Amino acid sequence: MMTDDMELVREYVQHQSEGAFATLVSRHINLVYSVALRQLRDPHLAEEVTQAAFIILARKAESLRPQTILAAWLCRTAQYAAADALNIQSRRLRREQEMHMESMENQLEPESVPWSDVAPILDAAMAQLGEKDHSAIVLRYFEGQDLKQVGAALGVSENAAKTRVSRATEKLRQFFHRRGITMSSVALAEVVSAHSVQSAPLGMAASVSSTAFHGTAASPVTLSILKTTLKIMAWTKLKTAVVVAVVIAGAVTATVSVRRAKAPEPSSPFTFAGYAAPEDAWNSMAWAVSVGKLDKVKASCTPAQYERLMKKMAGKSPAEISEELIHHATTMVGFQVTQKEVISDDEVRLLLLVPPSPDHPKVGHDLQVMQKVGGQWKYAGKWGVDIK
Repeated sequence: MMTDDMELVREYVQHQSEGAFATLVSRHINLVYSVALRQLRDPHLAEEVTQAAFIILARKAESLRPQTILAAWLCRTAQYAAADALNIQSRRLRREQEMHMESMENQLEPESVPWSDVAPILDAAMAQLGEKDHSAIVLRYFEGQDLKQVGAALGVSENAAKTRVSRATEKLRQFFHRRGITMSSVALAEVVSAHSVQSAPLGMAASVSSTAFHGTAASPVTLSILKTTLKIMAWTKLKTAVVVAVVIAGAVTATVSVRRAKAPEPSSPFTFAGYAAPEDAWNSMAWAVSVGKLDKVKASCTPAQYERLMKKMAGKSPAEISEELIHHATTMVGFQVTQKEVISDDEVRLLLLVPPSPDHPKVGHDLQVMQKVGGQWKYAGKWGVDIK
């Protein structure tokens, strides 16, 4: 059978014999189809794979060696083709599921969200974006430019600009969603486009221009802001996203703190992440501190650490403790875990990058201890600090 198969192959190659190829197909089609069907369990898809296998034979026939066992070669080819078909099918199903979930989310999301909900944290959200995403949002929604203009400014095509704007808008939407503000990307784009740029007071442009251009005396407040901003701009060369985020998000958190007396559920620059991993536990602790909930803080700490905290807060009222926790959280915004040192199965030390803040104006590192208690990771306190 082997010689007969390869003779038919040679006849097909040398004379483009349709009859020789048809004989090969007829002889081996059941084998190829069966291999495909076993893997796919889908008759229609198995037919597609069978077709693909014989197309490959037609294209590769000339390169087959005389010693080739064609049945085995076709079997292997069918296995490869079926595996690829499974991957294609899996990707298609995954895309369909993602599209379905996105459709369901968009249906559940409100068509519009009040600007008053978006405005307090819009700039914190913008600070999380990379430079190109940030520029795309500013040009498209703040400046009101069309996609062709955005593309020209970014040095890309109109289609590329559309993709960039879409992805950046989705990142913003996810930022708001993590903070309890749920809306579609379309709704977010509409509210930002409509409200992000407000008219400055009449005559302000002339005053600002004159002061900046002629160097006339600025107010003490302006000079103070100027000095701090220049420092921030210098720091941004080291860690742009972290520095900008901590300054803006810190201001946002302070704004939220003012509203806490009125709002039963304060917003937070952090997200509760559970206690399954040390990094998650640290984030959950930061979230608990940022919302000023002592019971949540207790749940995120080891008993020893919570006892130390209570001794530190001795003599203060619950309201004072909550206020102090919330203030402390503003110094934690922008912390990034850069290294994890495993001490044992139940203890890990996290090295965190510490960006500048009003309480800690220099960049450095914190070493925080996380311990496992009852199968969950908890915050056990600070091991050391290196602020430079």
